[in-house]
Amino acid sequence: MTLSTTASPSEPLLRVENLAVSFRGKPAVRNVSFQLERGQSLALVGESGSGKTATAMSIMQLLPYPVASHPSGSIRLCGQELMGAPPEIVRAVRGKRVSMVFQEPMTSLNPVHTVGKQIAECVALQGELDARRVRQRSVELLQRVGLGEASTRLSAYAHELSGGQRQRVMIAMALASKPELLIADEPTTALDVTVQAQILDLLQGLQQELGLGLLFITHDLGIVRRLAHDVCVMRQGRIVERGSCNRVLTSPKHAYTQQLIAAVPAGQPPPVADDAATVLDVRELRVVFGGKRRLFSKPPLVTAVDGISVSVRAGEAVGIVGESGSGKTSFGLAVLRLVASRGSIRFMDRELQGMKQGALRPLRPLLQIVFQDPFGSLSPRLSVAQIVAEGLDAMGVPRSEQRTRARAVLAEVGLPEDSAERYPHEFSGGQRQRIAIARALVLEPRLLILDEPTSSLDLSVQAQIIELLQSLQQRRKLGYLFISHDLAVVRAMCHEIIVMKDGRLVERGPAQHLFAQPKHAYTAELVRSAALASQAQGGTWAQGAQRDATADGGASFGV
Repeated sequence: MTLSTTASPSEPLLRVENLAVSFRGKPAVRNVSFQLERGQSLALVGESGSGKTATAMSIMQLLPYPVASHPSGSIRLCGQELMGAPPEIVRAVRGKRVSMVFQEPMTSLNPVHTVGKQIAECVALQGELDARRVRQRSVELLQRVGLGEASTRLSAYAHELSGGQRQRVMIAMALASKPELLIADEPTTALDVTVQAQILDLLQGLQQELGLGLLFITHDLGIVRRLAHDVCVMRQGRIVERGSCNRVLTSPKHAYTQQLIAAVPAGQPPPVADDAATVLDVRELRVVFGGKRRLFSKPPLVTAVDGISVSVRAGEAVGIVGESGSGKTSFGLAVLRLVASRGSIRFMDRELQGMKQGALRPLRPLLQIVFQDPFGSLSPRLSVAQIVAEGLDAMGVPRSEQRTRARAVLAEVGLPEDSAERYPHEFSGGQRQRIAIARALVLEPRLLILDEPTSSLDLSVQAQIIELLQSLQQRRKLGYLFISHDLAVVRAMCHEIIVMKDGRLVERGPAQHLFAQPKHAYTAELVRSAALASQAQGGTWAQGAQRDATADGGASFGV
C-alpha cells in the first residue's frame, strides 16, 4: 500500500473534516473542519487549551495514544486518508512529505546527540549517504535559518544552545526533506523580535520557492497578520470564526476573536516604595564557559556574561532583554549559583559567592526560577500536585499541608480544580507554564527569576499572568529578575531595563525612558522591531510607546 502523491485538480493539499479528539474521554477537539491549498498558509489561533496543538498532532498521528483517541473525523493529504492508516503509510508521511516544528525544542531534541548528528539523520532520510554532502547540507540548513557559526554549531549539544538557537535547529531539521506541508506549532515563541522577522521571511520564501503548504499554530496575531492567508479561531475545541486573514483581524464577528485582538500587554508596573529593601545586589558578574578540548591545544573560552551589575529591591521588577544567545539566561543561572561565575552576588545582605552548598541550601526556597521551557523542567512521571509540592516535601512540610498549599497556589495561577491529579503531557504549553509558576510560588520566595515566563502563552493569558505577577509582587513584596525578548511584556512589567548583547551590557535605565529615548543603536533596533510587530497586530504597544516618547520629549521610533 502506497500513498498517492498526486491529487486531483480540485483536491486540496490537506483536508480535515469533523475531527474530534478526546483525552481520557474528555473532549479536546470538537468537529473541526478546514482545508489548506498548496502554497497557502492557514493559521490556527486561540488561547492555551483551545485544541490547536491537538488538531495539528492528529495530522501526523503523534498524540499520546491510548490516552488520546479520535472518536470521529477524516484527515486527507492529497486525497489519501491518513486517519487510521497503517504504520507504513504514516512513516511515508512523517518527516518527509509532512514535517513539524514543535513548540518546545528542548524536549524535541535528543540531549545525548550533537546538533549535527540530528540534522544529518533528517538529511540522510532523503537518500543522501555521502558524509561530506550530508555535512554540507546540514551547514546550509543552519545558515538558512540564521544560526551563526553554522559549521561549529554542528558539534554542539542542545543544552549548549539558547532557547532561540534550539528552535532554529528544529526548523532546519523540519526543512531538510523539503516537505509539501509544514506544521509549525508556535515556532517563534523562543525567538527575539529581530530573529522572529528573519524566520517569518524564511517561511514565506520557502512557500514561494517550494509551493509549501503551511499550517501555523500561534497566539501572536502580529505573526498571523504577516504570514497567514486564512485564519481559523479556536475556542474550547471548536472553530468559532474563520475567513481570510484581513477580514478576521480587521472585522472580527465573534466576541472571542474581538477579545483576542484587544488582549495586548499594556499598562505600567506599580511604583516601588522609597524605603524598599534591596533583595539582590550583583556586582561585576562574569560567566565563562570552556569550549571543546582539542588535541595539543587549550580549550577555547566563551564569555557568556561580561561584567554585569544589577540591583533589585523588594517590589521591583528589573528586565533583562536581548537577542537569543546574548547571555540573559546564563546571568540568571549564575545568580542562583547553578553555573560557575565570578563577581559579587549579595542576596538579602548575604554573599552567595564562595558559600558552601550546605550553607546555601536554607536560602534556596527564597531564590526561585521559572524556566523558559516548562515541559522540559516538569517531571513527566509526577502529577501536578506532586510537582508543585516537591519543594515543600524537601523542606519537611507535612503531607496534609503540602496538598492544601499546592491546591491553593494552583487555583491562584488560574488552573482548574482537577489539574492537581493530572500529568504535564495532558496540558497545553501555556497551562504547563502556569504549573511552573505555581511550583516556584508555593515556596514563598523573596526573589523570583522569570526566564521568558510568557513566551509560550497566548496574549489573553499573558495579560492574566502579568496581572497575577504584579499583584503577587505588591502583596508579597517580591523582587523580580525578568528575562525576556518580548518588549511589550517587559514594558508592562518592569521598572528598570538592562539591555544585553554578546554578554555585555549596552544600555540600562528606567523602562519608560529607555523605550522613549533609546541611546544605543542596538536598543533602538529592538524597540523599532517590537513597535513594528505591535503595529502589525493593532498598534496598541506602539501607540503606548509613542505616547511615552511624546511625554518624555523624545523622538518617534520611525514607526
